[in-house]
Amino acid sequence: MSTEEEKLIETAMNQLAFSYAPYSDFKVGAAIETMDGEIYGGCNIENAAFGPGNCAERTAIFKAVSEGKRHFKRIAIVGGKAGCVRDYCPPCGVCRQVMREFCSPNFQIILAKNSKDYKVMTLNELFPESFGPDQLA
Repeated sequence: MSTEEEKLIETAMNQLAFSYAPYSDFKVGAAIETMDGEIYGGCNIENAAFGPGNCAERTAIFKAVSEGKRHFKRIAIVGGKAGCVRDYCPPCGVCRQVMREFCSPNFQIILAKNSKDYKVMTLNELFPESFGPDQLA
């Protein structure tokens, strides 16, 4: 594993501490890397009304976009009950759609249990035949 991947996964793991998940107790951390090497972290944020909550992946993406970043290289995602990561934590459908808005089909999604146990997939593998900005061009 490269030092960059390890740093990205560790950033995602560190985001678990900031997760606000009082209802599900399922904590998720994410870290997205821009094409110029900047890293933005995110955690899931639940809400008593459920719908207004936000996933870790979208939190990281929205943080980056709100600071002018629009081009991304990869994202690392970790998660588990009570913040204990035991298995891979793939992004939900809404997060995949948001990734499709800002990322290429070859965008890398790193699903990690820790910095040594992970797998890398592309957005196209997780979200084939997706609807995106190019359909509206």
